[in-house]
Parts: sequence; structure tokens; C-alpha cells
Amino acid sequence: MRLKLTQNQQKVLDYLKQKINKNGVCPSLRTAASELAISHAAVAQTLKALEDKEYIRREGRYSRTVHILDDVGDVYITQRQKQIPVIGHITAGLPMYAQQEWEGHLLVDAKIYPGQNLFALKIQGNSMKNAGILDQDLAICEPRQYAHNKEIVVALIHHEEATVKRFFLHSNCIELRPENPDFHSQKYEFEEVLIQGKVIGIVRGPHGIDD
Repeated sequence: MRLKLTQNQQKVLDYLKQKINKNGVCPSLRTAASELAISHAAVAQTLKALEDKEYIRREGRYSRTVHILDDVGDVYITQRQKQIPVIGHITAGLPMYAQQEWEGHLLVDAKIYPGQNLFALKIQGNSMKNAGILDQDLAICEPRQYAHNKEIVVALIHHEEATVKRFFLHSNCIELRPENPDFHSQKYEFEEVLIQGKVIGIVRGPHGIDD
């Protein structure tokens, strides 16, 4: 259990959290001292106390980078957020991070999604409904050019049509299987399918969960 904070220490900690929630980063010591109307030395001393009591973590003794820790000693979630691009369609031959036609960005927790060059693909239709992937959801994907059986992947069909399906490799074809009995599996020649990524998470779209 962490030691209890003094009133002044709690005031500084609350101030830092407020700034992080607003700006995504901690303010400099000079800014904190000015806005809290205390001396630079007092801010530094308080930060040292907060670090000793395990409420914050600094990257170095003189670093301005300060991470707020939660109750279990992990980095405060606002500081773990990172942006990944949302795409409406996939272009053949280009890796996801090289795409230019983004439709905005999505904030995700970097601890839950630590991979590099992640992207989010807007889902169209309900062919994967029974896997919990609904129309207008955002599928969080890691870029990949291969797949294992039963993985849910982003596949590019005939170099032009992107689809999210469950992948199965057979001796003579690739099967892309939906998760909805109203839709049928489709089988393709090997050269007709390019794997572009693996779905690693879902962010619910604006329509919520269908009944």
C-alpha cells in the first residue's frame, strides 16, 4: 500500500492529472511552479516525494517526462494513449502505414495495443456478426502478409476489394469464412488473396449492438 499524501502533495498530483487529461503530457517544472504559485524548488521537492511514494515515475533524474501511476503502479491511462489511422479502404501493394487516404484517427491504449504501424478498418456489413464484429465497427489490426488457420484477417481480394473474414488455408485454395449464417464462405485461388493484417481488437461503432 502506498503512503498517504500530504495536502500539498495531493494538490500537485491533482494538478498534474488535470494537465495530462487536457494536454496528454505533463507540464514543465517552470510551468507548474508558475500556475501553482510556488517555487521551482518546491515543485521539484514535491515531485521527488511523489516518486518516493510511487505516485509518479520520471524517466530520469532531470527529465521533464513524468508518468502518473495508477493504484497498481501502472502508467496513468491517459499517458498510454496513442493514435492509429482509420482507413475506409485498402490500396493494393502499399503497407498500411503508407496509405494516404485516412478517415481520421482512433485513440487506443498503447499497453493493450503495443504493436507498430497498427491501423483501424471501418467495417461494412454484418457478415462477421457472430464474431462480435458489426456494421460500422472499427477493427483494430496489425499489419501482416500471412495468416494462420481460424484467424480473423483483413484480406484484399483481386487487388481491389478489402474484406474481414476468418481465414482457412486448404491444399488447393484459400477459404474466407463469414461468421453469419446468412452469408456463405468464399474460396479463392492463392494468387487472388493478399493478407493485409490480423484483427486484434474491435471498437464498437455508432449503432451499438444489434438485437
